[in-house]
Amino acid sequence: MIQRINPKARHDAYGSRINRDHSPLRATIVPWVSILLASLLQILPVATALPILPPLGLMMLLGWRLFQPGVLPVWAGFPLGLFDDLFSGQPFGSAILLFSLAMLAIELIERRLPWRSFALDWAIASGILTAYLLAAVLFSGAPPGLPVAVAMVPQLLLSLLLFPIIARMVAWLDRLRLRRVRVVR
Repeated sequence: MIQRINPKARHDAYGSRINRDHSPLRATIVPWVSILLASLLQILPVATALPILPPLGLMMLLGWRLFQPGVLPVWAGFPLGLFDDLFSGQPFGSAILLFSLAMLAIELIERRLPWRSFALDWAIASGILTAYLLAAVLFSGAPPGLPVAVAMVPQLLLSLLLFPIIARMVAWLDRLRLRRVRVVR
């Protein structure tokens, strides 16, 4: 007599992955779209007397570049900075320059220190975020002084403390990016 086929036969470690492969379109688009969406979050209406919202587009760019170095090319700072300039309220070209300089700085650090821990990545991101916020204040035309420095402290602290959460989001998005989908040939 013919035995009945076990319904769980395809759910073993190998059977459920047959005809599955990474989507090249999703693997390419997820980092770019996540950075663009993070840059768009700057248009949220937040009513405060001080600048409090961190540069989320740059933070997402740093997260992708530090934790998945091969995903974004070095020249990605130019178009992503261009998009960020449209929504940040900074003078046009400041994010283009600063995103590009951040990508070049990470590329130099990557060549010097190819194997890093999370603490070192956090320190690198902290240095780049601090330099970015200082340069953004200078590009905005605000007179440098103590009131501007005091006003910048909450935004800087929030940026530095929020980076591990951004890194966790990048890790989750990377799993989404590399999830296997059914391939029909």
